[in-house]
Amino acid sequence: MPPTQAESVIKNIIREIGQECAAHGEIVSETLVAFMVKAVVLDPRNGFNMDRTLMKSDVQKLVKLCLARLLDNKNPSLDTIKMQVYFDMNYTSRAALQSVFPQAELGTFLNLGKKDKERQLKELTMIVTGIRLFNRHCGKGGEGIDDLPSVLREAVPATIKHIDSQLHIAQDQVFRYTAILEKAAKNPLMSRELQSCMLKEALYNVRQYEIFLQVILSDIITCAQEVEMMTKQLEAQLEQLKITVKSKTAVPTSQVFPVFIAVASLWISFQDETVLISILSNLTTHLEPFLGTHEILFPEKVMQGLLSGVTVKTDLYRIKEHMEDRVNVADFRKLEWLFPETTANVDKLPIQYRGFCGYTCATADGLLLPGNPTIGILKYKEKYYTFNSRNAAYSFAENPEHYINLIKEQAKKNAELIQLLQLHQQFETLIPYSQMRDVDRHYIKPITKCENGTQTDTHILPPSIERAYEWNEWELRRKAIKLANLRQKITHSVQTELSHMRRENCSQVYPSKDAGTQSLRESSTQVPRPQTYIAGLRGGPCPTTCGVKVNLTRAVDET
Repeated sequence: MPPTQAESVIKNIIREIGQECAAHGEIVSETLVAFMVKAVVLDPRNGFNMDRTLMKSDVQKLVKLCLARLLDNKNPSLDTIKMQVYFDMNYTSRAALQSVFPQAELGTFLNLGKKDKERQLKELTMIVTGIRLFNRHCGKGGEGIDDLPSVLREAVPATIKHIDSQLHIAQDQVFRYTAILEKAAKNPLMSRELQSCMLKEALYNVRQYEIFLQVILSDIITCAQEVEMMTKQLEAQLEQLKITVKSKTAVPTSQVFPVFIAVASLWISFQDETVLISILSNLTTHLEPFLGTHEILFPEKVMQGLLSGVTVKTDLYRIKEHMEDRVNVADFRKLEWLFPETTANVDKLPIQYRGFCGYTCATADGLLLPGNPTIGILKYKEKYYTFNSRNAAYSFAENPEHYINLIKEQAKKNAELIQLLQLHQQFETLIPYSQMRDVDRHYIKPITKCENGTQTDTHILPPSIERAYEWNEWELRRKAIKLANLRQKITHSVQTELSHMRRENCSQVYPSKDAGTQSLRESSTQVPRPQTYIAGLRGGPCPTTCGVKVNLTRAVDET
């Protein structure tokens, strides 16, 4: 079955449940029905197998269970879910209130573009508003303009007082329910007796109401601070206008127009704050009917009997009770612990389960006790957890995944815990959608994928394409040859004295010169001349001549 067909099946189921509720006199929104369908399928007690498609009989069973829960007017769990849906659909944050210029008033304004028309008309409106407010401040006009600062100064404290009183009443109920359930968690017999009276669901109902009141009260306190700041700014701007204008008959527009625009902007902010206070006040009023089942299920006599022998503790008392108990970081080598005194902006950390103790919720059948950051904040997989006692912190740290899964299973049984404990990331879808061949089966599977399309201009900027551009070098050469057509050309060259494009050049060189070297000393050698003397050549007394040869040459070393 394609995703579009599955979506059509889901819408038909929601529409059928809504029509059945209307037939029984109960008007419900499609958002509430869709959430209830999801809650019924998630609850393991209803027996819906998420690993297979739902048959027609399963769909009939689903419709029947959803109708039973939506028509049960004495169930605190249903009231909590209705409260959550109503708050999500009607809560308006400060960022949502922005003054938008109405396009219907633009019409045909000169020949300007749409943005220029809007800007000029808005500027003109601001200037006129600033002039009227200044005249009203001077007592020379401005009739029909309400004194918004005075209205807000009276409305804000009254609203804070009303919400604060409602918050104290809700917290008293929370503390009493918590004390009874805490005692029942330690007494199995008492726990079985309370299982049928929906005391735990009543606790979730009041806890959710308390959280919504705290959100609204925080916004109104911010409103009070904004009103006080804007009142001072408005007074300063009006005084500046008085000094600038005084009794002059004409004042340059460049001096007063910016101040008029600033005054008008502040007045628009006052209007926004007035609207926001009204919305939050009405929201508080419309949340009260979702607490109607408490007096029916738990009248004062029943509560007094359940509170017999029980010590009622406030959240602040529980935190102070274990203020000295701290986690020893040395006991955990692989886990990171944070402490308020050593961590900057610890109050801005996204604590899991809205700051309630995860271990107590997992082991005490969904009991909600406030966590104490002083004991230690466990950082596990980039998420932060607080605990109401040192023992709970140690037990949770031994196997965090086990307790996280236990809380998830608890939320499947009590769907209001998904928003109460901010478990939306774990319940984004029921099961991934898978294609099935049997189109005769009806099943309720979430659509995790959808076809989407966006359209943009093909060319936002004007095209700048050079048609004559050529990237191929050989193509450029071919075009060059074609352009020159050298095959039919003959080159002629003539050189003259004036056109040879040459000039005489000269260069200077240095002539070579004679050079000589002188050795360190002069020396010479002489060979001795050989001398030989022959004696007896002149003859003698003897008739025969007898000569004697004598070598008279001197030795070399004697010369």
